[in-house]
Amino acid sequence: MDDQTNVMIMWNDDKPTALIRIKRPRGVLALGWASLESAAAGRTEHRPVRETWPETVVRPIEFTAGGDLGWNISALSTPRAKPAAWKIVVITGAPSWPEYWAPVMAALPADREMVVVCRPGYGASGPADGAFDIETQASALTPLLATARGQKLMLVGQSYGGAIATLMAAAHPGKVGALVLLSPYLSELGPTARWLVALGARVSHIIPRDLRHAVREVSGQPAQIHLMRAALQHVRAPIHVIHGDVDDFAPIEAARHLARTTGARRPPRFVEVPGANHFMTDGEAESLIAILEACVPAAGWRARLQWPSPARVDRGGFDRIALDGARRAASAGFARIGVALSARFGHAKRREGHGVTDVAVAGAQELS
Repeated sequence: MDDQTNVMIMWNDDKPTALIRIKRPRGVLALGWASLESAAAGRTEHRPVRETWPETVVRPIEFTAGGDLGWNISALSTPRAKPAAWKIVVITGAPSWPEYWAPVMAALPADREMVVVCRPGYGASGPADGAFDIETQASALTPLLATARGQKLMLVGQSYGGAIATLMAAAHPGKVGALVLLSPYLSELGPTARWLVALGARVSHIIPRDLRHAVREVSGQPAQIHLMRAALQHVRAPIHVIHGDVDDFAPIEAARHLARTTGARRPPRFVEVPGANHFMTDGEAESLIAILEACVPAAGWRARLQWPSPARVDRGGFDRIALDGARRAASAGFARIGVALSARFGHAKRREGHGVTDVAVAGAQELS
């Protein structure tokens, strides 16, 4: 049950102000133990965010659920003196624990802001007895789509949250500028998840509430996955499917099949991350930020971007991203990607061949 210790530089007004060490659970056993320990202590967070970051960097917030549900929903946010150009909203998986996104949130550049939600039935979010219908959850989380004047929104659905995010994007097409399905769970369990869900079902009467709700959500998703597939056909924004090639919770084959057969207006862009497992937040914050940055549409994308059609592209219209300098990071379990974020991938060079689009990202360098 090893914890992961990350060293991170805190920034203020583009100047380094502190060097901090972040210790957080890593791996299935450590996460399970953290859940048991926090439940025994009566905490709603595994690692209280306030112990690591001041509220000027990562701030807990609350809002009232949409759809006249009246639930109190908790989340984490990145305060900004003025609205950032892009607001990134993350719909977390099962269990829904937003504090594991805190290192990514703290490392965001100033022209990005992020809200990571603790979904209904988890942590401090109501209802206490859970909400297991993905349409109800999508309605409850609608307030997250509010933006400031001129601000654009990227909606990220992580794991189980991918289906919920898709329903939100389809129901509110004018509010979402990009939809990212990060390690999406699509009703097919990998070997580790299959074992954990079966075990959790057998001991559901003694495990903490959050784990119990997660088992019930995952077990009940196959009967609802058709709602996600139908919603994908109505999503207007560019869709990005990001998946690690060593994910043993949600098989990459299921994500690849979804991208090939979605029936969406534009074929989704599929990105396979070398060496990444299901929990991409376990790795370097800068690596995940780089992956998300690549999903920001270029200015004027509606007029210029040519998305390949299934008829023209023999491999389903996938994008293969070759990130210069990417290497496998043994401590994180996936490739580290060093990217000059200020460039915002503006100098990407695009070339087509053999039915696959290769994007070589300029400015990437290996992190050491």
